[in-house]
Amino acid sequence: MNLTTNYLGLELKSPLMPGASPLATCLDNIRRLEDAGASAIVLHSLFAEQIEGNAIAVSRHIERWQDTFAEATSFFPQTDDYLLGPDEYLNRISAIKAATKVPVIASLNGTHLGTWTDYARLMEQAGADALELNTYFLATRRDETGADIEQRVLNIARAVRATVRIPIAVKLAPFYTSVVHLAGQLEDAGINGVVLFNRLFQPEIDIETFDVVPKLGLSSPEDLRVRLRALALMRDQVKLSLACCGGVHSAAEVVKAILAGADTVQIVAALLRDGPETLGHILTDLKAWMEKFEYNAISEMRGALSLRNCPDPEAYERGNYLRSLQLWRE
Repeated sequence: MNLTTNYLGLELKSPLMPGASPLATCLDNIRRLEDAGASAIVLHSLFAEQIEGNAIAVSRHIERWQDTFAEATSFFPQTDDYLLGPDEYLNRISAIKAATKVPVIASLNGTHLGTWTDYARLMEQAGADALELNTYFLATRRDETGADIEQRVLNIARAVRATVRIPIAVKLAPFYTSVVHLAGQLEDAGINGVVLFNRLFQPEIDIETFDVVPKLGLSSPEDLRVRLRALALMRDQVKLSLACCGGVHSAAEVVKAILAGADTVQIVAALLRDGPETLGHILTDLKAWMEKFEYNAISEMRGALSLRNCPDPEAYERGNYLRSLQLWRE
C-alpha cells in the first residue's frame, strides 16, 4: 500500500501531518508525532506582535480602532504570553531539523510587508523546508472592499515569493467570495499551495460583565464540510498543492478530504485533545479503509469525488442547496 503524497514539491510518506498548534513548542511532542507517523511538522505561527513588540502592535491597533471601542487592546496578549519569541522561534526551527527526519514547515503571520519578507528569509536560513503564510485579515471598515483584502493577500504572497526559494503555502480564510479565483491568482504569483482553511476564532459577548472577550473552541467534524466543497472545486482548476485543515478528527474525515481533492490533511484538535499518538491510530484506520475498498495508493483516491469526477456535480453547487431543503421537508 502506497501512502506517499507530494505537497509543495516535498515527497511525504503519508498525507497526515499535525497542523499549526502549541504541540510544536515541545521537542518531546514533536518526536512523539514523528513516531506516530507525521509526514511533516507544521509549526505554530510567529506573529507580527511578537516580532515588532507588543507596544508597537497595540499602538497601531489603537490608531485603527480609536473611534470604535476603547477596550480593543484587551484582545492583545502581553509580549511574555507568547509561547516563543522571534529568536527562540528561529532557534526552534534549527533544533527540530536536527532532531527529526521529516520536513519542517514554518508559519508566519505578519502585519506589513517588511514583517513577512524579513522573517520569511530568516526562517529559510534557519532551515525551514517550506513556509505557511497564515493570512488573517478581516474586512471591518465600510470603505474596505473584498478586493482590497484579496489584493493584500496577493501582495504579501508575491513579496515573500520574491524573497525566498523554499516552497510557500498560503493559509486562507473560508469567507472569500470566490476562493477558487483567489487560489488561481496565488498560483499565477508562484505560490506552491493553499491550506483550506484558517479557523477565525470569533469573539464572545459576556452579558454579565458587558465585555467582548476572546473564546477558544476546538473544531468539530461539522467544520469539515466547507473545506470539502472548496477542495472539490479547486482540485481540477488549479495545480496548487491542497491541504485540508479543520474538522479532521478521524480517518473518516481524512478519507473525505482526500476524495474531495486534498494532497495532505492537517490535524490539530484531535491531537490536542487525545495526544500525539492519535495520529498513529488515524493512520492505521486510514490503511484499513483503503484495504477494505481496494485502494492501493493515495494517488488513486485523490480527487475521486472532485467537482469533475463526482457522479453529480450539482452536489457541490446550487443543486445541493435545493436538495438539502427538500430532505428537511421530507
